[in-house]
Amino acid sequence: MEEGKKGGGLIFKIFNLISLIFDCIYRVLCEYSKAVLVVIVFVVSAQVFSRKFLGRSIRWSEEVALLLMVWMAFISMAIGVEKGLHISISMFFDKFPKPVRLVISKATDVLMIVFGCAMMNYGMALIRTTAKSTLPATKWPSCTLYVMIPVSGLFIVYYSLIEMLGLQKFKHKNVIGNHI
Repeated sequence: MEEGKKGGGLIFKIFNLISLIFDCIYRVLCEYSKAVLVVIVFVVSAQVFSRKFLGRSIRWSEEVALLLMVWMAFISMAIGVEKGLHISISMFFDKFPKPVRLVISKATDVLMIVFGCAMMNYGMALIRTTAKSTLPATKWPSCTLYVMIPVSGLFIVYYSLIEMLGLQKFKHKNVIGNHI
């Protein structure tokens, strides 16, 4: 076990297990987003080739490419929160005294948690609303397009809580890696 993760309390073991589950799912989402990028390029290239040289369009290509891009965008949001890549203006932030910077950082974490909760709430509502309709080309349920919204929201909340509460020691660096 990594240094700093030694201990035996039940709470510690529960946090460690929860963190391991989230980190494993996060790693799958990271690898998935890499594969999706390749698939999007392939699908769009096949569509262009088919339309340009064969004179026919692949009926489902635009819909599938859009679905994959939407999924990748929401996964990327969660990855950005985990990596601390959200937009910030450090020029002003760095001029504040350390206690003020701490308060601003915690307030930012709280806002990220609220944003993630809103994504989960409204994402689930969007899924429920669109569950009975279908996408025109693939005939997949329309809610498929929105599945990653609440998933991304959950990961945004999780990683914002980790940051806000200073629980980075529970992250499994060997699982999540430094791939993106």
